[in-house]
Amino acid sequence: MNTFQLSCFLAVAEYLNFSQAAQSLHVTHPAVSQQIQSLEKELNVKLFRRTTRSVKLTEEGKIFLNDARQIVAVSERAKKRFDSANPRPIETVTLGFYNFPCMFLMSGALERLRAQRPELHPRLQVIPFQHVYRMLEEGDLDAVVGLKEASAIKISAQYKEIAKVPVVCVCSSRHPLAGRKEVSLDDLRRERLALFTPSKTSLSFAQLQGQLIGDRPPTEFYFCDSSEAIAVLVTVGYGVSILPDFLVSDMSLIAKIPLPDLEAMSFGVYYKSVQGNPALKAFLSCAKASFADAQP
Repeated sequence: MNTFQLSCFLAVAEYLNFSQAAQSLHVTHPAVSQQIQSLEKELNVKLFRRTTRSVKLTEEGKIFLNDARQIVAVSERAKKRFDSANPRPIETVTLGFYNFPCMFLMSGALERLRAQRPELHPRLQVIPFQHVYRMLEEGDLDAVVGLKEASAIKISAQYKEIAKVPVVCVCSSRHPLAGRKEVSLDDLRRERLALFTPSKTSLSFAQLQGQLIGDRPPTEFYFCDSSEAIAVLVTVGYGVSILPDFLVSDMSLIAKIPLPDLEAMSFGVYYKSVQGNPALKAFLSCAKASFADAQP
């Protein structure tokens, strides 16, 4: 495996077109095809599903995508460190998130970090939940930002809480519950539900959804792969949902209603160590200060 093979793979994954990928790399179409075939042979998997009309990533290709990006990024970083035009190494901090709302929630912390360390290069990555902690364990990430996991999930890392996040009921602004000041779990058990697919969210939140599902038949809930999909189904009246407050955008079409039955969830950062990593130490400090200032 070499970086040219990986660059070819990433180009095809981006364009989903071998000819466009070849043009972007300034090589021939056959050269790209040969590199992909060689890579697939080495990995013993098919990375793309190809027909005469389309090119799509296989499930194995989707899993390999993050690895390829990491390897190419590390390779490029190593080259830059020894580039005579850049005698000083680039200071980075690599943060993993399992959804975009978590990333946007860090805007205030990153703004503070930029003020403190203007030369720092933050690297922000959205990574599927089932892979993000493995990447932290293997050293591909400096930290993972998200909800605190249930004790059943063994994560070889330290955890720093930076905020308590309330769980709210989410429904259409036209729904009968929208006018309520608060709702109970019993109220929601009488409603159809739009929920996260269990494999697409943290175990702690999947367990919370499980309390709500109980022994209800599958016809009474809809599983979604993202909070955005949940918001769409809720908006058009398929049902109601429960979500951490930060996953719900302020929209006139959606109502957020407190759920006093449920405790706020811990939101924070998992990391291996700050020793020898001043950028990560600074980020943790900025994150804590940013959320402290945001409290009413």
